[in-house]
Amino acid sequence: MVDVTRNDFKRVWFITGASRGLGALIAKAALADGNAVVAAGRNVAAIAEHLGNSPALLPVALDVTDEVQAKTAVEAAVEKFGRVDVLVNNAGFGLLGAIEESSDADVRRMYDTNVFGLLNITRAVLPVMRSQRSGHVINMSSIGGYRSGPGFGAYSSTKFAVEGLTEALYAELKPLGIHATVVEPGYFRTDFLDKSSLVVAREVIEDYDQTSGNVRRVAASLNHNQPGNPDKLAAAIVELVDARTPPLRLPLGTDTLKAIAEKNAYVTQETETWKALSESTDFPT
Repeated sequence: MVDVTRNDFKRVWFITGASRGLGALIAKAALADGNAVVAAGRNVAAIAEHLGNSPALLPVALDVTDEVQAKTAVEAAVEKFGRVDVLVNNAGFGLLGAIEESSDADVRRMYDTNVFGLLNITRAVLPVMRSQRSGHVINMSSIGGYRSGPGFGAYSSTKFAVEGLTEALYAELKPLGIHATVVEPGYFRTDFLDKSSLVVAREVIEDYDQTSGNVRRVAASLNHNQPGNPDKLAAAIVELVDARTPPLRLPLGTDTLKAIAEKNAYVTQETETWKALSESTDFPT
């Protein structure tokens, strides 16, 4: 039996990685905006600690890498609130190290959460949204999802995957009345650079000291000094959901805007430089 009718709340949100960090802040902002929130995470006690008790809140235990748990969590959401209007795929973690320094085990574990976990939840939620002919899938990417760099290559590759998946979802879901947006935060003042969210490669190769090694040092000094305000990010996600025509991509932070502009300029210049060779590979017309 559904506990609450769909008309009691503005929308029903399902947020992964909601036990701390940006996930908890987004959940808090969504609740304050009059929404119901299904807050999913491995630590249900932490969810209750951050968000309290409310008839608008349903904490659910979820390891996104477990497809059965994903389906069970979505079933609980529908049982409680009758629908799912917004999915925020926020669960994930980072890996800092040169490509050669990044172990197979660390990279695979990261892909299991950042990519395959996102797919598990998305596949579980989409049948609900398709039956409603409405909804919004929001996939949290990163500044590293638009441009990669030394030290974050393996992590960025997971976010490049998220970008590609979201582009396809945007086109596949649009005729069904469902939106898809990939959000690209820059450096926000959260615990992302802490050990709880960032794995640092154990192997250190001296040859990479001036590239990925330098990024390791910068990351340590930047931790909890990032320029982005996480409360403002959470508010921006609420505003995004309220938009009549949401974008495919939403960069957040002046650092992300700068990175996008620089990469676009580089790609334009390089493409023009190699244009003749690129064009030479077609059959004659």
